[in-house]
This record gives sequence, C-alpha cells and structure tokens, in this order.
Amino acid sequence: MHLWQNYIKQVTRPILRRARRNPKIRANGRLLMELGNTTLQLRFLQYLAHRYMHQNKFLCRHVHSQHHRLVVPYAIGALYDHPLEGLLLDTLGGAISFLIPGMTARTSVLYFCSAVVKTADDHCGLWLPGNIFHIFFQNNTAYHDIHQLPDTKYNYYQPFFSIWDKLLRTHMPYTIVKRHEGGLEARLVKG
Repeated sequence: MHLWQNYIKQVTRPILRRARRNPKIRANGRLLMELGNTTLQLRFLQYLAHRYMHQNKFLCRHVHSQHHRLVVPYAIGALYDHPLEGLLLDTLGGAISFLIPGMTARTSVLYFCSAVVKTADDHCGLWLPGNIFHIFFQNNTAYHDIHQLPDTKYNYYQPFFSIWDKLLRTHMPYTIVKRHEGGLEARLVKG
C-alpha cells in the first residue's frame, strides 16, 4: 500500500502546486479528489456488503432476495430493497462516504445523483447506442444481467467500477449476442 500512496503523491503533487495558485483549479481539484476518494471507499464497502449478503444464506434468503424478486418495467425498481439493506448499505454507507472524506455539499449532490442515475441505468435492461455510461464504465446493463442470473455468485459490482470484482476474483466475463426474436442478450463466456 505504501508504494501506491507514493505513486498518488507523485502524480498529484504537480497538480496541487498549480491549484494553489488558481482558485478555480483548486475547487475542481478538490471536487475530483473527493469524488475519487468517495468512490473507492463507498464502493469497496458496498461491494463487500453485497457479496456477503449473497454468501450468507440467511441474509440472502430473508434480506437481499427482496431486491432480486422484484421484476418491474421501470428502472428505478433497482432501489427497491429490504429496509435493513437500505439502512445499512444505502443510508449508513452513504453517510460514511460523505463524512469520512469531508465531502462538500456540491460534491455530494453530484456524486449521489450520478450514482442513482447509474444504478437505474444498470437495472433498466436496455443496451442503447451512445449511452454515456456504457462508454465510460465497464459494468453496465449486461454486466448486471449476469449478476442477476439464478445461482450466479459473480459481478457484485457497484455502479461505477468493476475493479473489486476483478481484484477479488468474482468477475464473470460475458458477451453480447443478437437474439433471433430481436434485441440483445448477455451470455456467459464459456471457458
């Protein structure tokens, strides 16, 4: 971890020197640092909690399964979950990610609004051309569809990055294929 911290210091030092002289750069630099810090902290904690809820049979059956049971034609159903899961993962996790890095109100509005929109997009079931989220983020609607397959304990992702799945070996590769009936389908890559 020490090498990683030194690398971050070496990369950010020139940026921070320039930022001290320019208030606009200083404000935007702080915004980016807060967003990056929050993304790493909150998404790692949510990844671990989500994975644990799938691996613990009691929590999976009585708490997290409520989210997987809901089949609705609207994407905001992604936020439908058991009250305990909503309290622990969403509310408490959000409070921790807001308070620990000392996020400003502006940053928190930007971060949490984009997280809700990205979560709804991942659950919408649509693969639309030119979707900005699909361009910038590897975990998307198809990535989430693989997670939703019965008895699949992969792709626990949280909205923005799939790095934790890759590092902790829960990433399941997939491919997008055209269906004969029309539309697209995410399928596991057999290997």
